[in-house]
Amino acid sequence: MSLISTKGIYGLSAMYELSLIKSEKPTQIKDISAKAGIPQNYLEQLLVILRRAELVTSVRGAHGGYFLARKAEDILIKDIFIALEGNLNVAQQEVNNPVLELFYKESNEKLQGLFDISLSELQEYQIKLTNQINYSI
Repeated sequence: MSLISTKGIYGLSAMYELSLIKSEKPTQIKDISAKAGIPQNYLEQLLVILRRAELVTSVRGAHGGYFLARKAEDILIKDIFIALEGNLNVAQQEVNNPVLELFYKESNEKLQGLFDISLSELQEYQIKLTNQINYSI
């Protein structure tokens, strides 16, 4: 059972790549696709959804492309997943057992909290990765 689909995984990958770009120019889909390893046609569909959710903005034209709509510090991982997945719940269906209902409610709250970090906080994982690589050498 996977809670996050390919749509969410690819969407977060694209948003992370956009957060790393420090250029004033918009980033073209082909560049995001290459860096994130996402098929370009699929990425186009995801970026439409992310634009509607006001997480990215786009510029048309030959030199057009995409930007983050806000600073990476102001975009939460859960906002990206909610935009692409529709929600972040362990269980959506009501149950007739108050114990299980409470369990699912608390599980859903914990899941929301797990992804309540900003795109910029993903840099901490880059630091961890670098430390692991340095440690293993």
